[in-house]
Amino acid sequence: MENPRPQPPAPTPPMAPLPVHPPIAPIPVPPPRAPAAAASMASTSTSSAGGGGEAEYELSDDHRAARERHERAVQELLQRRRAYAMAVPTNDSAVRARLRRLGEPITLFGEREMERRDRLRALMVRLEADGQVDRLLRAQEDDQAARAGEEEEEEEQIQYPFFTEGTQELLKARVDIAQYSLPRAKARIERAKRRHEDPDEDPEAEAELVVKQAGEFVLECSEIGDDRPLTGCSFSRDASMLATSSWSGIIKVWSMPQITKVATLKGHTERATDVAFSPADDCLATASADRTAKLWKPDGSLLMSFDGHLDRLARLAFHPSGKYLGTASFDKTWRLWDINTGKELLLQEGHSRSVYGVSFHPDGSLAASCGLDAYARVWDLRSGRLFFALKGHVKPVLGVSFSPNGYLVATGSEDNFCRIWDLRKKQMLYSIPAHKSLISHVKFEPQEGYYLVTSSYDTKAALWSARDYKPINSLVGHESKVTSLDISGDGQKIVTVSHDRTIKIWSCRSSTQDNAMELD
Repeated sequence: MENPRPQPPAPTPPMAPLPVHPPIAPIPVPPPRAPAAAASMASTSTSSAGGGGEAEYELSDDHRAARERHERAVQELLQRRRAYAMAVPTNDSAVRARLRRLGEPITLFGEREMERRDRLRALMVRLEADGQVDRLLRAQEDDQAARAGEEEEEEEQIQYPFFTEGTQELLKARVDIAQYSLPRAKARIERAKRRHEDPDEDPEAEAELVVKQAGEFVLECSEIGDDRPLTGCSFSRDASMLATSSWSGIIKVWSMPQITKVATLKGHTERATDVAFSPADDCLATASADRTAKLWKPDGSLLMSFDGHLDRLARLAFHPSGKYLGTASFDKTWRLWDINTGKELLLQEGHSRSVYGVSFHPDGSLAASCGLDAYARVWDLRSGRLFFALKGHVKPVLGVSFSPNGYLVATGSEDNFCRIWDLRKKQMLYSIPAHKSLISHVKFEPQEGYYLVTSSYDTKAALWSARDYKPINSLVGHESKVTSLDISGDGQKIVTVSHDRTIKIWSCRSSTQDNAMELD
């Protein structure tokens, strides 16, 4: 029996493959360190000799500079706190005296009051920080002693009144002006209320109509007025006559509307600077560089001469009552005269430079003056007090005018601007860049003040709406500087005079047509 063949061993089953783990991210290699940084780090982490000692750190230059800046800021903050807590004089004279006693200059170039006080405060803090407290105490004691001595001297001095006592004539004039102005002011306010409350009245439509007519002013006639440049002009109260003044010193009276010469007034020895008709009587006043003003009849007879100014006269104006005359002069004053007696009632100072123009309120209660100091001032004639200083122009103010509504004032200046002021709010309402050259005269329409007229050395006169102060019309025709203007009482005619020696009459086209229809 054959032996069975041995069977091969059964194959072992294959083992499952081991799981393959994801590759580990490589460890980032730090970037190479800059040599300066490495040196600084090496210097800051040195260990002490012999193990077990504490590590000593050395500050870097940047850290040391930052710490020093912080300490300086803290010191400045503490000094500022001490400065604000320190008592420093507030009066500028006291500040100057303290600086003088501390041996410092009392003022520096361009230094103002608050800057000077801050300099004193910084000086006192510095002296206190330097330990010079005795010096500060001595200066303070000297200030107190000087102040006590001044108070004793003030007590010993005679207390003079702060006002200048006027004459009895001035007192009577003030009372007369008050009695004249109060009823007129009352009537004006009542009329304004009635027009506002009456449904049949439409002031806006009326103003729009007047402004529209003002845009139609055209040149009616022109006439040579004198051999020398003309300086002033004025309509009579009924616009039947016109008066002009010139550098020749001669005043001429003309009949309207043909501009026919009626009379020649000779009496001034220097150039005449202005002329004005009285609003109440048949007379006119003239001003001249010979320091006098004169009162005339229209036929040329001299009534009175007003002497007293110390320098040449500029403009003049009648009070609405016709009893008083105001004159402006280069002696830095304007004066009020009684035309019945010829006496000087008031010599009003207040301008730092020459006074050029004067005007009166329609009620007669206020007077306005303007001058070469770039200011206009409104005065209360009833009390003599300054009511309002009109500050805003940057060059001499040459013209001022009150509006018939009683609360608006217009000024014209060498800065080429016409500014409108509100007496109720005591502030400027509007500034009109009116001309390319200085404004020589300004005047409101005398009826309701719906428009305003300005004359300028740019050879033009311009009309402006009193509602929005937009230009209405430009009166172009003169060949040289326009020096003065006037408006007739009904507001239908405007006269301008110029250095070209001509008188020009401007009239509303619609009124001219109406007159032609009446003649037909």
